[in-house]
Amino acid sequence: MTAKSAAAAARATVYGYPRQGQGRELKKAIEGYWKGRVDADALRATATELRRTNWRQLAEAGIHEVPTGDFSYYDHVLDTSVMVGAIPERHRAAVEADALDGYFAMARGTQDAAPLEMTKWFDTNYHYLVPELGPDTVFTADSTQQVAALGQALALGLTARPVLVGPVTYLLLAKPAPGVAADFDPLTLLDRLLPVYAQVLTDLRTAGAEWVQLDEPALVQDRTPAELNAAARAYRDLGGRTDRPKLLVASYFDRLGDALPVLAKAPVEGLALDFTEAAADNLDALAAVGGLPGKRLVAGVVNGRNIWVNDLEKALATLGTLLGLADRVDVAASCSLLHVPLDATAERDIEPQILRWLAFARQKTAEIVTLAKGLGGGTDTIAAELAANRADLASRAGSALTHDPAVRARTAAVTATDGRRSQPYPERAAAQRAHLRLPLLPTTTIGSFPQTTELRTARADLRAGRIDSAGYEERIRAEIGEVISFQEKTGLDVLVHGEAERNDMVQYFAEQLTGYLATQHGWVQSYGTRYVRPPILAGDISRPEAMTVRWTTYAQSLTAKPVKGMLTGPVTMLAWSFVRDDQPLADTAQQVALALRDEVNDLEAAGTSVIQVDEPALRETLPLRACDHPEYLAWATEAFRLTTAGVRPDTQIHTHMCYAEFGDIVQAIDDLDADVISLEAARSHMQVARELAGHGYPREAGPGVYDIHSPRVPGADEAAALLRRGLEAIPAERLWVNPDCGLKTRAWPETRASLENLVTAARTVRTELSAS
Repeated sequence: MTAKSAAAAARATVYGYPRQGQGRELKKAIEGYWKGRVDADALRATATELRRTNWRQLAEAGIHEVPTGDFSYYDHVLDTSVMVGAIPERHRAAVEADALDGYFAMARGTQDAAPLEMTKWFDTNYHYLVPELGPDTVFTADSTQQVAALGQALALGLTARPVLVGPVTYLLLAKPAPGVAADFDPLTLLDRLLPVYAQVLTDLRTAGAEWVQLDEPALVQDRTPAELNAAARAYRDLGGRTDRPKLLVASYFDRLGDALPVLAKAPVEGLALDFTEAAADNLDALAAVGGLPGKRLVAGVVNGRNIWVNDLEKALATLGTLLGLADRVDVAASCSLLHVPLDATAERDIEPQILRWLAFARQKTAEIVTLAKGLGGGTDTIAAELAANRADLASRAGSALTHDPAVRARTAAVTATDGRRSQPYPERAAAQRAHLRLPLLPTTTIGSFPQTTELRTARADLRAGRIDSAGYEERIRAEIGEVISFQEKTGLDVLVHGEAERNDMVQYFAEQLTGYLATQHGWVQSYGTRYVRPPILAGDISRPEAMTVRWTTYAQSLTAKPVKGMLTGPVTMLAWSFVRDDQPLADTAQQVALALRDEVNDLEAAGTSVIQVDEPALRETLPLRACDHPEYLAWATEAFRLTTAGVRPDTQIHTHMCYAEFGDIVQAIDDLDADVISLEAARSHMQVARELAGHGYPREAGPGVYDIHSPRVPGADEAAALLRRGLEAIPAERLWVNPDCGLKTRAWPETRASLENLVTAARTVRTELSAS
């Protein structure tokens, strides 16, 4: 096919779409099912209608080929485990008894069976459930869900392409099952897994699939020769089978690198590449292998992870370069649109001109369709769209929101000493022990307590004018009093005020900082039924006034025990926002750090002796390629130190991280120079404690003993067993006892029982230590 004919044949497609619905109908239906208010048939009906609505929106917008299989009740990696029969033994009976309840048991756990471990999906804030595999794993094909979704789309008269997690990525994401040797490599199961994938592909072809997409994002990471050989073998096997649909192998989030020639040579009919995160690298690599003659190329030229309008002329130039490198070039977003909100036009509180800078899933779909039209018919066919796009880009570039001279002058004046504590850790630790007088194995929580219906109602009442600010503050004051009273009665050593006034750990601060925009309907899935509204970091950042001092000092007035001040760190403020793309991330992080530094100093001046600056996103924002790590970690750790370094030696700085693979960044954790770090550890059985010990981490740490992402209540014996395992790696004088994460999403009954058991476990192990 010539370049001209390839352009004329250009089609628009996407890899996935937001699942929740405009009003988060899926979340409400699932949570209603868990609580017994919605039966299984009603839940399935809601899911069916949401899929139908999504596909119709895509088709009506001009998308030629809609995805199926991207929809999930909880997580698409968990769906893949079900598809290949990788059910943990502890959940097998539940799945056999009731497939839907067993599915949710794997995700959330039961009182008798722990859930699958959860961690971040590459460098996003989406969490997936980690497959558990071992040498005895037996895979069996179950394509029921995938075939049903395809059939529903085809019945609507749509051209549909099933999307599956590819076999290599699935195995690379997996971990050894409990009881399996830690050095077991799940990739050794590839030859056992491929026939199962082949059967699923056959089932989908029989059901009417012309194409199936196999997602292999793990191949954009650094891969060993053995792993690349495994990818070559996998697609030589699947591509060599005759009873299958055409195969489109997709990668995203970064450059494909050494895996590109492997996939280019594979007997598959198409590749999908990201031309936003690594446009030049993927372009050069594609040209270097001689293109994809005879194959389909799906070009991800619209960024699927940010919310800024695309530069359409730049994207068209990229697409033009790709013509002639493949038999057919189609247009898509760089990845699934799962990572952005649904529709920017739903926002009523953002200035109309600024709103034109934003593109959520529906707007990105329109951009994809426009680009496909322009590629096929020439720029004259989209002249009006290009003119409007140029005006929107110019409006943003020239806005006063994006450039504050005072902020830029302050960041220019920062010196290296601004990011260094006045004394080394051993001297600080002695001063803190004398000042705080905490017991061995001190107990605390991560920060938030349950956000009750009463609290959410109070916020809604305030917004609707049913109560005034004085009435709202009285409710917050009462909630803080109850939280402090409970913690004192339970016996926790370092208390928190519970964050009753906070809607979200990033949004709360964003709403009080200049340069941020807040949305009303910008919901994005974080995990399961947990949806967040990431704020939009649009301009230069400053702090007009104190944000947390009032409620922290009020809580401290209710108790003689120390109450932690609670802040969200600069990297997490960036990672869990839609951050500006018109300056380096390091510059934006420095601006946020200086604003937070003012808050840290104000908390200390108000008498707060323990201040926690959470950085759960430090690991998730780590670039996917090792060669890019040093630059990122240098500015990320410097931003944290800039936030925290201005305090006295006897003020104890905590940080917190959760649900990521921390072994890769232990040196960076050390470089933060926090006095205490708390980390998720319950589902991974204290793995992070061993990683800290292996590094020689010299400061205090609290690996979690209570998994808060499950409704189950861990017994005191279970928590004590985890604590003893932690003591095998971390000396008692440096070990804290705490949950994995904040308690915002939990209910009060399970929170009370779990924290009481946590304190009991700490006391039990303290007694054992004193007797030894």
